[in-house]
Amino acid sequence: MSREKSCIMTQLDGNNHSVFSLNYHLILITKYRKEVITDVISEYLKHIFCYIAPKYKITLSEWNHDRDHIHILFKAEPDSGISKFINAYKAASSRLVKKGFPEIVEDLHEGQFWARSYCLITAGGAPLEILKEYIRTQGEDYDGRKG
Repeated sequence: MSREKSCIMTQLDGNNHSVFSLNYHLILITKYRKEVITDVISEYLKHIFCYIAPKYKITLSEWNHDRDHIHILFKAEPDSGISKFINAYKAASSRLVKKGFPEIVEDLHEGQFWARSYCLITAGGAPLEILKEYIRTQGEDYDGRKG
């Protein structure tokens, strides 16, 4: 397989000035890992995500949950402002879930829904070693000589 074909990793997104593929895996946990996320609450959290996301040029790719955390796979654009989005989402979803599901408030630590921290990981594309090799061999002919 040629080097050009090996670098094609995924479908690229684009705007007026660039092409990109920015996929992220976000994990949010409840404060002190309180087990309050039901299927119904997860769907409500997902609805809030989908409502806020377009304002930040973010689109949902995949969603799932456990009793004390959620996993979100999403796509973004280079100017999405991901940390601002995450903070806005956490604030809005916490407020709305506590309002919509008041029965869980007593199970939360001091009324706080989300833990302060989160895990955000880039996802998709070629493994790092393949990318490193592709970059190292730029400018070489297919037989390994500089061209």
